[in-house]
Amino acid sequence: MMKSGNLKMLCLAVIALLYANTTFAQDSEIKNYDQGFRLGFGINGGIPTDNDYDWALGGDVRLQYDLTKRTSLTLTTGFTNLFNGDDAKDLGFIPAKAGFKAFVWEDQFYVLGEIGAGFAVTNGYNDTTFLWAPGIGYANKYIDLSVRYEDYHDFRTNQVALRVAYGFDL
Repeated sequence: MMKSGNLKMLCLAVIALLYANTTFAQDSEIKNYDQGFRLGFGINGGIPTDNDYDWALGGDVRLQYDLTKRTSLTLTTGFTNLFNGDDAKDLGFIPAKAGFKAFVWEDQFYVLGEIGAGFAVTNGYNDTTFLWAPGIGYANKYIDLSVRYEDYHDFRTNQVALRVAYGFDL
């Protein structure tokens, strides 16, 4: 099993490699593509993959900067609540993630990788965790549907989540 430090370094190295490849490749693509920002508002529902929590629900706001027609940088925040049906407390937190999105098929299907932090804000929790979230999705001019695995290291849980979002150009 990989240590947390090694996993963080691996995620950073992958994002740096993807960003470097995009930087070199965009010289030819930029001439015919207007770079710009998009804003999206999403609803997330998830199922934790362990037995600590029963389900998750949240909302998010994602700012996306299109580097090229096929690559984008993302910043995502919002609120997620992990619900527990037992007498234990639910866990609500604010995620703050940076990511890289690459469209891999027909400029609509993509892969996304995000890393960041989750700040616990409910029920007396005051922990902050490292989080990482790889995902796949479909996006058109206004709709963005995606599925992601999201790991919350110090919260000792993770989830598989579905995101349904509305987005538009700024």
